[in-house]
Amino acid sequence: MKQFIKKMIPSTLKKKIKKMLVSAPKYGWFGNYKSWAEAEKLCTGYNAENILETVKNAVLKVKNGDAVYERDSVLFDKIQYSQPLIDAFKKIAQENDQLLHITDFGGSLGSSFFQNRSFLGDLRELKWSVVEQKHFVDSGKKFIEDVQLKFYYTIDEVLTVQKSQILFLSSVIQYFEKPYELIEKCLSYNFDYIIIDRTAFLESDKERITVQIVPESIYKASYPAWFFNKKKFVNAFLEKYELVREFDSKFDPREQLEDNIWSFRMGFVFKKK
Repeated sequence: MKQFIKKMIPSTLKKKIKKMLVSAPKYGWFGNYKSWAEAEKLCTGYNAENILETVKNAVLKVKNGDAVYERDSVLFDKIQYSQPLIDAFKKIAQENDQLLHITDFGGSLGSSFFQNRSFLGDLRELKWSVVEQKHFVDSGKKFIEDVQLKFYYTIDEVLTVQKSQILFLSSVIQYFEKPYELIEKCLSYNFDYIIIDRTAFLESDKERITVQIVPESIYKASYPAWFFNKKKFVNAFLEKYELVREFDSKFDPREQLEDNIWSFRMGFVFKKK
């Protein structure tokens, strides 16, 4: 039967199928899974030691002046920045007598701090507190932190040390199994501002769970990731916060997923009512 089927497929079609298989992308966002657990079974997750080591080595090069800028462990020879984000930080600092205290939830080893610190150098005081997984915090405390940049295991721990005006979440909410529960928890802290950046959306009424495969040139990893409906996502904040600004992600272009639905990433500035 197999031989019969093979004979029935024209050689031109065979070549076309082979070309499609060879040219298919090997990294990016794939699938439309029914549950987080289903997607998670196919992933390596965030705890792999190679992720931390790759990020740490890149951030240390920036900290030590051997590189200019790092994002997602990739080094750049020029700082790439988001003007709407810097404008928001400066405006909030101006409202607070040039004091800026930021709680950066899911902030890796301080990538956003190193990205933006030169634009905030004229402030009277800058405190940037990263909340991360334990192994990242342990590494941050040992190798990275300084008088401005500190690392903590929980948001509650940060708030026992300082009162932050801003809760900052950049490219993080979509990587939680229950993102709307995370948003509810964030709202309960009553930060003056919640700033979101690099968060993934679909041009669709539906949301979806995908598997993200990271290019091996960065590090070998894969993990589940959400794509949200923008209206539903924004509405989750509006009972306690007002939306004062939205902006496109500076670093993430619009792209089509496997089924040709467009995806895009955005940022938002929410202010407590």
